[in-house]
Amino acid sequence: MQKDITGIMVYYYVVCKRKLWYFSNGLTMEHNDENVAIGKSIDENTYNDEDKHINIRNIINIDYIKERNVIHEVKKSRSIEEASIKQVEYYLYYLEKQGVLNVYGILDYPLIKKRKEIYLTDEVRQEIEDILENIKNLLSMDIPPEYKKIGICKKCAYYDICAI
Repeated sequence: MQKDITGIMVYYYVVCKRKLWYFSNGLTMEHNDENVAIGKSIDENTYNDEDKHINIRNIINIDYIKERNVIHEVKKSRSIEEASIKQVEYYLYYLEKQGVLNVYGILDYPLIKKRKEIYLTDEVRQEIEDILENIKNLLSMDIPPEYKKIGICKKCAYYDICAI
C-alpha cells in the first residue's frame, strides 16, 4: 500500500533519511523530545490571532494563513533551514497540483524575529518531484538506510535507537 507523502516526511527526508524511514514505519519518538516540546510551545504561544493548523487531507498542515495566497510555516530556529524550505516548497507544490495557483510561502522565526519568503519555480518543482520519487524508494526499503552521523544527531529524538 502506497502512503501519501506528507510535509513532515519531506522535512525528515532532508534532515535524515534514517529518521524518515523510522517515522514512516510507525516508530515515533517525538512525544518525549525536548526540542519538539519547545516547538509546540512556540506554536501555541505565537500568532494566536491567526487561523492556525490548516490541515489538507492529512498530507500538508499549514501553520497559518494570514492573507490570501500566502502560507506560513513557523519554526523555532534556522538550524535546519534547508529542510524547512523544502517542506514549504512541497506545500506550494501540493497546493498547485490541487489547482491553487499563485501562492507563496513565508518561514517565520518568531524567537529571532526573522522571516524568509519561499516561491515555487520550475527548478523547485523538479527538485520536489525528485525528492518525492526518492521518498517512495526509501519507503519501499525493508530496513532503514545505514546510520550516518551528522551534526544534529545528538539533538534528535531518534538518537537513542538510531546510533546504537
